[in-house]
Amino acid sequence: MVVLQITSLNQVSGWGFYAHRLINRQAVFSLPPELMVCFKPHIRFISEKAVNPDRRRYAVKREAEKHFIDLDVYGDSALVLLPIFWSDAVKQFGEDSLRMSGIAPWSTYQTFLQLTRAFERKDLQAILRLAADLGHYIGDIHVPLHTTKNYNGQFTGQYGIHGFWESRLPELFAADYNFFVGKAEYIPNPQILIWETVGQSHAALDSVLAFEARLTARFPEDKKYSFEERGGINTRVYSKAFSQAYHQLLAGQVERQMQHTIKMIADFWYTAWILAGQPDLEVDSEPLEERDSLFVPDNSLKNIRQHETSINGLPELFWKSSGKPQYFWPIFQKYREKRPRFLPIG
Repeated sequence: MVVLQITSLNQVSGWGFYAHRLINRQAVFSLPPELMVCFKPHIRFISEKAVNPDRRRYAVKREAEKHFIDLDVYGDSALVLLPIFWSDAVKQFGEDSLRMSGIAPWSTYQTFLQLTRAFERKDLQAILRLAADLGHYIGDIHVPLHTTKNYNGQFTGQYGIHGFWESRLPELFAADYNFFVGKAEYIPNPQILIWETVGQSHAALDSVLAFEARLTARFPEDKKYSFEERGGINTRVYSKAFSQAYHQLLAGQVERQMQHTIKMIADFWYTAWILAGQPDLEVDSEPLEERDSLFVPDNSLKNIRQHETSINGLPELFWKSSGKPQYFWPIFQKYREKRPRFLPIG
């Protein structure tokens, strides 16, 4: 019975994974022909691997801090105080202190540089893997709740809002979004744009929290939440009525952030290619194969940045990254004994 349950769950995108996959996929269509011929045949790979950074968060040390930055730790003038360059930031605040509060802007730029070097080497597998990773990190800095220590509403009585904003709303409403964002353009100052994006996301944080609190005061508990069956598991989620009301109050905020993410990803892919000298890339229509790895959770990382949207949704953490339902019983049993302490959702 357990095996059947796992297999059926494998057909469903995990919480948070849906948006990342969709965004990376859409970004491919904004590329110029010179890059489209390389990326389009591997669009499935780029989409599926968009979630690999989340898979690594609870298994690889120093991965989790790449997904966020708690600007409020540095006070109201964070964007003025924090140096743009990593070396300057380390001198001013110390590396351990920076990592504790998140290093998303600096690490996103480092991934961009790694992609540029992969283009220089014409290393197709590295290009596609890093492009997928970069898409994920750029997506994360567009989420307002990735810029605050109150990342899941735990300090304001709004626990679960993280996955609500970045996962539940796109799953319900993204089919009606307009993802035509135009063609990729060269970015002369990638670092500046990264920090500007973080600042814009942080500026939207007030409305993200305030509108949810306003609606919570109006909705009784049994109307705010409902239960949906996901892979044979009855899962507690934000109700469609509550989600619809919240989505309307946000007035297109989630759609705008997704649109900007898609455009920025395409721009960064294109800019990395330009900086690498616009190399001619071999057109390979064969599906790219990557040796899958099983991301086994590290107990020392299990409490980092939890922002699950349900209390009993199984993550995709332990599946091989190809999505095939290959599972090892000792790991599965360990997970069932410890859940929901680490749910790598979002």
